[in-house]
Amino acid sequence: MNEIGRGQKGKLADIGCSGPFTVTVEMAPAGLVIDVACFGLDANSRLSDERFMIFFNQKASPADAVKYDTRGDASIFAIDLARLPASIERLVFAASIDGEGDMKRLGQSAMTLGSARFGFSGADFDTEKAVIVGELYLRDGAWRYGAVGQGFAGGLSALLAHYGGAEDTGAKAPAAPVAPAAPRVSLSKVTLTKPSERHVVSLVKGAGAPAKLVVRATWQDNGDNNSGNDDLDLRVGLLLPDGRMKFITAPDRSGAFDSAPYVHHMGDVQLASAKQPATETVEVNPAVAQLSGGRVALVFSVYSALGNGSVSVASLKPIMRMEYGEQVVECAFDFNGSPAAGNSSVYTYVIGTAIIDGDQISLGPSGQTSEPGSENTPWLQWDGERVRVTMDGPMVFKGKHNSGFNGSSYRYS
Repeated sequence: MNEIGRGQKGKLADIGCSGPFTVTVEMAPAGLVIDVACFGLDANSRLSDERFMIFFNQKASPADAVKYDTRGDASIFAIDLARLPASIERLVFAASIDGEGDMKRLGQSAMTLGSARFGFSGADFDTEKAVIVGELYLRDGAWRYGAVGQGFAGGLSALLAHYGGAEDTGAKAPAAPVAPAAPRVSLSKVTLTKPSERHVVSLVKGAGAPAKLVVRATWQDNGDNNSGNDDLDLRVGLLLPDGRMKFITAPDRSGAFDSAPYVHHMGDVQLASAKQPATETVEVNPAVAQLSGGRVALVFSVYSALGNGSVSVASLKPIMRMEYGEQVVECAFDFNGSPAAGNSSVYTYVIGTAIIDGDQISLGPSGQTSEPGSENTPWLQWDGERVRVTMDGPMVFKGKHNSGFNGSSYRYS
């Protein structure tokens, strides 16, 4: 391992980082609570796209060009520069204190990438709340690294502002700004990764309340050089208070927002690439429970059509993101850790569930998948105050009008 000093720079290729690699930032907190983040900046060193601030509440950039994980006090960033869009020319790694304390209390810490290691400690700082640890940057067509080690007075929010972004506090933006508004990053976004996790969002009412619940399913190209099998479809199952189910599918902008079922699919998306993940969107009327006569539940699933070719859906890394005004919840269960991960005959993955009861919505990831070879639909049933999800519902596909299930016992309309 080559020790490098503050201010030292060089080409990534010279330290063995010529393909995908990792940047590890190990902090010795000495009683401090420290957050580590990566800022993806444009040619003007500005955060022009909020999706390229990678940290505890946003653990992957588009196309997984940068992915975040932790191991003890180490923050690990998996970097694939080939997946970055041309607009991103610099990656900055910074650490900030959450709460009381300053960086002079920091123990022996380090940033490691390839064969290079940059060490630093509290002896290098004073009362700063953050440290810009290091950076990767593009110059003359080649990516380079730099050991920075610069103290910074503010915390994470101040760092965000330093790079041209703004913390999303829910406050209204000024009307008719003269200059383009700064990208607003929600530092309080909730990310759920375990099936047992739930998060409740308040569906506020009255003047100024958000008009829509927006749910997005996103997946990416799996890099197998087969663009045909990257086409997933988002399907929504709605369980009504009386136990009946409705299904909302693409591609015909099915469903309706202002009339039953109060869920509207915004259309089919058929292509994902390494630099541009695919996203299908549904809009849910926040008053769906009242309009339907009581508590309702929704199950969001993505599925692969047989005609698209063989693919492991897990390799496309589907996630669900729900937005209600400034409240953002991601259901990001990692299906690659499930037994179904490598099986190309597992066609359906449940990416999230929701129960809407009056003025609140409870969300969570699922992690459930269909049985190999089965094209059955995720099915919902009320189980007291909860909802039970099984993978034995009838087949429901996009573009098909299903008025019933030929006398089966399923209550569907």
